[in-house]
Amino acid sequence: MIKGLALLSFSFLLGMWTGDLLGAWLGIEANVGGVGFAMIFLILLKEGFSKKGWWSTDLEFGIEFWNKLYIPVVIAMAASLNVKSALSSGILAVLAGTIPVFFAFWVFKILVKSVKPS
Repeated sequence: MIKGLALLSFSFLLGMWTGDLLGAWLGIEANVGGVGFAMIFLILLKEGFSKKGWWSTDLEFGIEFWNKLYIPVVIAMAASLNVKSALSSGILAVLAGTIPVFFAFWVFKILVKSVKPS
C-alpha cells in the first residue's frame, strides 16, 4: 500500500510541477492541467511497471485505496480554483467554460429523447 501511495504522490507532484511550468510558459500565474498531467503520468508509470513485471497487488491496492478518497478531492479543489480564475479573468473565460457545458446538456437531452424505454 505504501508503494502505491508513493507512486501516486510522485505522479501528483510531477503533474503539478508540469502544470506550473505550462502556466509559466503561457504567461499565466496558475497551474494549467496539473491534475490531468498527474493522471497521465500515473497511467504511463502503471503501464511501464506492468511491462517490466514490477506491478504488484500492493501497488494496485495503494492506488485504488487513495483513488476512492484523494483524486475526487483534488479534482474538486482544482475545479473550484479554475472557476475562481475564470471569474476573475473576464467574460471570455466565463463563456469558454459555460458554452461547452450548455452544449453538453443540449446533446444529452437529445440523446435521452432518442433512446426510448422498452
